[in-house]
Amino acid sequence: MEVRRTTVRDMRRSNRSVILTSIYREGPLSRQELTVRTSLSAASVSNLVAELIAEGVVEEAGSVESEGGRPRVLLRVAPTFRYVVGAEVGETRVRVELFDLAMNVLARADHPTSAPTPAEVVKHVLEGLSSVITASGVQPQQVLGLGVAVAGVVEDNAVVDAQTLGWEAVPLAEMLAEGTDIPVHVDNGANMLGQAEMYFGAGRGATDAVVALVGSGVGSALVAGGSSYRGTRSSAGEWGHMTIVYGGRQCRCGALGCLEAYVGAEGVLDRYREAGGLVEGDEETAFVALLSSTSEPAATIIADTIGYLAAGFANLVNLVNPERIVLGGWAGLALGEKHLDELRAEVGKHALRRPYAQVSIVLCELGRDAVALGAATLPVVRLLRDGGALPNRR
Repeated sequence: MEVRRTTVRDMRRSNRSVILTSIYREGPLSRQELTVRTSLSAASVSNLVAELIAEGVVEEAGSVESEGGRPRVLLRVAPTFRYVVGAEVGETRVRVELFDLAMNVLARADHPTSAPTPAEVVKHVLEGLSSVITASGVQPQQVLGLGVAVAGVVEDNAVVDAQTLGWEAVPLAEMLAEGTDIPVHVDNGANMLGQAEMYFGAGRGATDAVVALVGSGVGSALVAGGSSYRGTRSSAGEWGHMTIVYGGRQCRCGALGCLEAYVGAEGVLDRYREAGGLVEGDEETAFVALLSSTSEPAATIIADTIGYLAAGFANLVNLVNPERIVLGGWAGLALGEKHLDELRAEVGKHALRRPYAQVSIVLCELGRDAVALGAATLPVVRLLRDGGALPNRR
């Protein structure tokens, strides 16, 4: 077996990556703070920061008073060094957003859809990409990359199996790359919600967490020891397809009794309809109306949904012992904004006492559109990993 030797260039790129990642994830930071956080020498930090500033990747962002000395200059990743695009492929829409590196939204495009085929998704994403670039005034060569979040198992950041959509081994990244020279990255939607919340939202500071996405379907992102846990082939986190009722309702995946069949918006509305409730309008409108209804069938369905979701959370508490569970997704937020206290209390009835006492259950802080934001971090992560080096383009 050939052993690859680490070169000086490799070490320099690695050290640049450490510094850049620290500034991006924890900044603004001073050179002194970087020295402490990275364990690099003050001279190395100074030299590498000077390189990054000269290249335009990093910029000075004010100063803070120091104890008994000159003010310390703060550093941040330059927001306009490059731009990134994130796309959320949902079951009712494809949303594409363009961000600067401070993750400010500069342009947005939405395409309504229903059970989209791979070809339809590619068409909508590429149209959205063109639209947000034009609307923002950003030049295509200034875009670092396009991150795409989809419902389903994503292997090798490229190939999608989405059982509920009927997709099998779809080479989505390759299909998208045929229509643009901007680098394309693809990942699971729940993982991207998790990445966004862990970077910028309710997950910050936690090292062991679960970020739960509840929308039409249900998924989760697992974080262990500060790193995303993906499993053998990247399908870890398919929490929506754990069996919650043996021999229960049929899930969209074809199995019986999945959690998704009871707490996903589609399943909740199906149960409400079967109980005699009136379901009108699109899925989101009908779900919000259900939560606002004072009818007896609505009250029963809501209480049952809280119970099923609590049981699912309790299983996570007992199985992975997270310090934090973050509830997100449009349906999860709608439910949690009205019933979070009840949900917490119900989790306590099902979970083991000690791990339940160690977990906090909170709502996402980035809102219902955080999936596209998370997708946009994919090219940012590549930039950080490569120490600020720009990707090759076709």
